[in-house]
Amino acid sequence: MHETVIQVRFCETDLLGHVNNNNFFIYMEDSRIKFFEELKLVDENWNFILASIKCDFLKQVYYGQEILINTRVVKVGNSSFHLEQDMLEKESGVLVARGFSVIVQFDFDKQLSKPLSEDMKRQLESHQLAPK
Repeated sequence: MHETVIQVRFCETDLLGHVNNNNFFIYMEDSRIKFFEELKLVDENWNFILASIKCDFLKQVYYGQEILINTRVVKVGNSSFHLEQDMLEKESGVLVARGFSVIVQFDFDKQLSKPLSEDMKRQLESHQLAPK
């Protein structure tokens, strides 16, 4: 599992005083990119696209809170993989949101999906956790 900590900034809140829902997708992206970099799945040639994304909002989050994002692989396919990202209040460990995404390796010249290499699959599977 990969962990990222996000410090909620004032500009990420809305008129109701809590984090605007759009920002959870930014948090997920930030954590995803750090995960890709840790696994060395990307280099100067970015080869992944986001095919699907979803987020369930479970609890309000406010300015100044720290959010811990746990990113894990839940499925590895031929050219894609699925991630689950739990977002927790760092201090209390309470789950505030859960995100799901599907990432596809993509050949931009051919405009088609591209199979993951065996090395990529091994890297991803090493971060795959058993279903809950």
